[in-house]
Amino acid sequence: MANPKLTPRQFELVAKALAEPRRVEILKQVGSCDGTTGCSDLQEHQKVTPATLSHHIKELENAGLVTIARQGKFMKLSLNRPVLDAYLAQLAKI
Repeated sequence: MANPKLTPRQFELVAKALAEPRRVEILKQVGSCDGTTGCSDLQEHQKVTPATLSHHIKELENAGLVTIARQGKFMKLSLNRPVLDAYLAQLAKI
C-alpha cells in the first residue's frame, strides 16, 4: 500500500511533534517494539511525570504518528508507520 499524502496541516503537526527530543525518543521506543507498547513501559524509560508523558503521547497521537488502543484504564501504543513514512517522503522533496 502506498503511503498517504499528508495535508499541509498534518505535515506541520508531525514536524511540531518531532521537534521535541523527548517525543522522538518515545517514538523510537514505540517503533522498536513488535506490536504495542504500554505506557508503563514508556514511563520506566522516560523518567518524566505521568502528566508530562501523557502530554507527549497526546501530541504524537494528534500528529497521527501513534495509534492508541485503550484497554480499560491502560493504553497500548503502536507506531503508525505509514504516516511517518509519508512525512519522511514529503520532507525529502523539500
